[in-house]
Parts: sequence; C-alpha cells; structure tokens
Amino acid sequence: MPSVGFIGAGTVGTALAVSLSGRGYQLAAVASKTHASAAALAARIQPPPPVCDAQGAVDRCELVFLTTPDDLIGPVANSLAWHAGQAVVHCSGAASTDVLEAARAAGAAVGAFHPLQTFASVNEAIENLPGSAFAIEADGPLLTILEQMARDLSGTPIRLGPGDKTIYHTAAVLVSNYTVALMAAATELWGQFGVTTPDATQSLLPLLQGTINNIRKIGLPGCLTGPIARGDLGTVEKHLEALEARAPELLGIYCELGLRAVPVALAKGKIDTNQARALEKALADHLHTSSQVSTRGLNRTEAN
Repeated sequence: MPSVGFIGAGTVGTALAVSLSGRGYQLAAVASKTHASAAALAARIQPPPPVCDAQGAVDRCELVFLTTPDDLIGPVANSLAWHAGQAVVHCSGAASTDVLEAARAAGAAVGAFHPLQTFASVNEAIENLPGSAFAIEADGPLLTILEQMARDLSGTPIRLGPGDKTIYHTAAVLVSNYTVALMAAATELWGQFGVTTPDATQSLLPLLQGTINNIRKIGLPGCLTGPIARGDLGTVEKHLEALEARAPELLGIYCELGLRAVPVALAKGKIDTNQARALEKALADHLHTSSQVSTRGLNRTEAN
C-alpha cells in the first residue's frame, strides 16, 4: 500500500482519512489551512500522523489526497512542487483531473476519487461510506490502486472517462439534493392544513424510506407506485386542479416529474399506451398553464 497524505481536513478529508486508516492504510502526513484542523484530523487516527504544511505532505507521501474546497484544488495543486513517482488525487464530484495539470506536468500521476455520498458531518460520513459508489478517474497503476481502495472501503468503484464527471455529478444532485427540495415542497403543502415543517417532515419520512426500500429491493421500473403507476387519470387531474388553485408555484414541478414517471409506469407494464397518452396530455396541458403563470409573475416582478 502506498503511504497516504491529506491536504485539507474538512468533512470529506477527515472521513476518508479515518476510514482508510481503519482499513490498514498508512497515513504519513496531514495538512490543512490551519494547524488546528489538521491536528484535529490527526487526533482521530492511531497512531496520529505528522501534522505539517502542504509541501511537507507532498514530500512525505506517495499518494496525496487534495480534499480542499473545490475552488481551491487547482490553486493548491499549482502552488506545490510535485515529482515523478507520486500520485495526487482530488475528491471533487464535479471537477475532472484537468485541475491537476500542474502536477501531471511535473510527472506525477493524477486522479479523482469521489465518494457518492452525503457529508453532513464527519461521524455520519464515516458511517455512510461503506457500501457507497466511488467515481474514479485515473489511468494505469493509479486506477488499480484507487479501485482497490474503493473496495477496501466496502464500496463499488465506478470508472469515469474524460467529460463524464459533470453529468455524473448532475445525477447525484438530482437524487440527493433535489430530494431535499422535494421534501421541502411537500412540507409546504402540509402547512396549508396546519402541520408544522418538523411534524410534516417526520410524518413523510417513513414514506420516503419505504420508497428507498422499494428501489433497493424491487428496482426500476417495478418500484414505481401511485396514481401514474396505476393509470389513475382522475386522481392526477384532482392533484393538478388542487395545485393550480392552492399552490401554483408547484404545478410545474409536479407536471415535469409526472411526465418523467409515465414512461416508467409504461415500462412497469401496469398501464397501456392509451393510458400513458392521456396522462401525458393532462400533465403537458397543465405544464403549459404553469409556464404561462410563471411568465406573468416574472413580468410583474420586472415591472415593479
């Protein structure tokens, strides 16, 4: 195993460092913007690795993880003296390996290693890492090392090629971040009949968890339930009318997602082509209405 160092001691860096150390990887150095944050990371590992500056971590380690904020990956990589025979890897979900061009030009191998997981806190991240997918960009021996590292973390390595990173990260945002946005929208609807956001969240969470369980156990498209999966046009039309009257700002979201759900329902085999077309027409008609409402609202805002 190569000696490993971390530059950046935030949530991602700390979670990865602790997890890798626990699986036998030798941590040879830790560096961060402040000595205190690097020391806090080192204190989580036994024996604690040396705390040094960024160049010291580069000089000590065969494999260096740059776990700084995304906007700093390039500037930090450009500020350091790299050499042939070592590797530098960042953990950004959106950036490709081109931000490490200075290290590549100096002869170092470069890569990206992104855990497909949420990092709300260090402890939760450490708990959630096992079983996660890890998006990897690298070539040659470094690719082999990073894929094995993902497996050692009880994860699944996913190879990405040049140009794949942005669309990969977009998918992650849809599943993770926008699920939070949908939960926020749903709790707003519950607020219309007097339920507070915390109470609505707690009531809706078991439904969300059940959906996740169905996705895991049954898979697509069979896990889809609800009125579109049943071809229940009458219920969908009631939803559309209710949103149009009481929450028109959510009408477009409902229609867009409904239109995405129709082909899933068709693939599940519980609705026929005529039912699918009827659902799509109802959703598309109201989507057009929601677009007109949004445009009128924007024009009123600009006029003010």
